[in-house]
Amino acid sequence: MQDFDLVVVGAGIVGTASALWARKRGLSVLLCDPNPPGSGTSFGNACTLATYAVMPVNNPSILRNLPKLMFGSDSPLSVDYLHAMRNPLWMLTFLANCRPARADHIARQLADIMGHAEAGLNPLITEAGAEDLIHTRGQMSVWSTRAAAEGDRAGLEFRKSQGIPFHELGPEEALALEPGLKLPIHSAVHYHAARSIEDPQEMIARMHRRFLALGGQWKQAAVTETRAYTGGVEVTCGEDRIDAAHVVIAAGAHAKSVRGSGAEHLPLGTERGYHLIFEGEKHRVTRPVGWAEGGFYAVPMAQGLRLAGTVEIASLRKRVNQGRLAYIARKGAEMLGPLPEPTSHWLGFRPTMPDSLPVIGHAPHSDRIIHAFGHQHLGLTLGGITGRIVADLAEGRQPNLPIAGFAPNRRYA
Repeated sequence: MQDFDLVVVGAGIVGTASALWARKRGLSVLLCDPNPPGSGTSFGNACTLATYAVMPVNNPSILRNLPKLMFGSDSPLSVDYLHAMRNPLWMLTFLANCRPARADHIARQLADIMGHAEAGLNPLITEAGAEDLIHTRGQMSVWSTRAAAEGDRAGLEFRKSQGIPFHELGPEEALALEPGLKLPIHSAVHYHAARSIEDPQEMIARMHRRFLALGGQWKQAAVTETRAYTGGVEVTCGEDRIDAAHVVIAAGAHAKSVRGSGAEHLPLGTERGYHLIFEGEKHRVTRPVGWAEGGFYAVPMAQGLRLAGTVEIASLRKRVNQGRLAYIARKGAEMLGPLPEPTSHWLGFRPTMPDSLPVIGHAPHSDRIIHAFGHQHLGLTLGGITGRIVADLAEGRQPNLPIAGFAPNRRYA
């Protein structure tokens, strides 16, 4: 007899949502992670349920602006060139997906799953009693220059074609919503239906507590290996070997470390993201505000003002890049006026596939192993619906939305 119906590897938003959905369905579930729930990449995000974020990071503008992005002294992108030379295929595949036809395909895949995001997350928010953590003031994106605004015009038109609601704003209207902004404003967009989260880690912690209250099991240990066989899968978690009907690999950027899962053979890369916290400064903005040219968000949250974002292409093992933190602090002051010294800083690892799409589906070598990682900038937003899909697959059900585009064995360029 098997120990569990499902073992979940990883207790970020994707893994915790998967565990809670599966337990709600009546499956026996073990959730494993060496760290406390929600303490990894899910902790450090921009706190935004970004249901409008259907445009991939790798889009045609990357190719147009690549020299400026890579070599400019004031760029939101940083590349470790030694890492890039060690991973040329990933870098070239990422750039290949910036072609217009590929970018359009990726955007349509993201729009399809994004349309189900709230249906996946809202039941878990209710189940966890986390409604008080959710804010409904929307999100605002700001452009300082005409060139940047015009460069993103196609993305706005695509969102409009997908029925994503937003209001376009002039400088005066933007300042009426956010009078604390000090940067030049050419134009802005208010995604008025978007929501934000006061404290993402607390939301995940509440989901975890509800999972335990429903009879779910928790083991604070790393899963190092899986071994699939005809009727199930053997999972090595810490010093224990556990027999389960299914296992889901939801370990984010660390998914490739699980031997035998199939994830080690996929082109999973890492976008390193940073944030700064300024206690006592959350009044600077009243909702998440993204500065397009700056490549980061200013977010009011429980701990204070969080400035979060930018992209660093580098390995998991590289030390904190102080230049990235200095960039965010400098740009934050341009955006909001003088700021005190930050209270804390953070580095996290966004799990990124070269086509900017998550991996959701059965491992190529076994239907007993389910992959659920690679959500890049959208883990918080898509964690709930990914968890519901995982529960469907663990039950042998067909999800009520197409997921073939997220299959691990898909074409990546």
